[in-house]
Amino acid sequence: MKWVADENIDASIVRALRNSGHDVWYVADEARGIGDREVLQRAEEENALLITGDKDFGDLVFRQDKATAGVLLVRFAGVSAREKAELVTEAVRKHEDELMGAFSVLTQAALRVRKREGPG
Repeated sequence: MKWVADENIDASIVRALRNSGHDVWYVADEARGIGDREVLQRAEEENALLITGDKDFGDLVFRQDKATAGVLLVRFAGVSAREKAELVTEAVRKHEDELMGAFSVLTQAALRVRKREGPG
């Protein structure tokens, strides 16, 4: 599976996804400082899921109806980098097919998957 990892995503998560066989383009390494619209556009052009910690992508996807192959918003508080990586890779392993075309939110307690409706 292809991913675009926003620059606010811990490098440990990027490494864990790559170690699990995923193709990850990491904003922090490749294009630090680009705007949210550019990040989302890159993900759409690559037909890649976007993983981010930035809630602003919800506005872009739902209120501004920007196209996306899928977004995984990670919301962790007080969790070690290692545990974040484990939570993400486990959720992706179990729910990979559900994440495509959805806006999903992953917390320590749960994964919520909201499928997109309409043209975007």
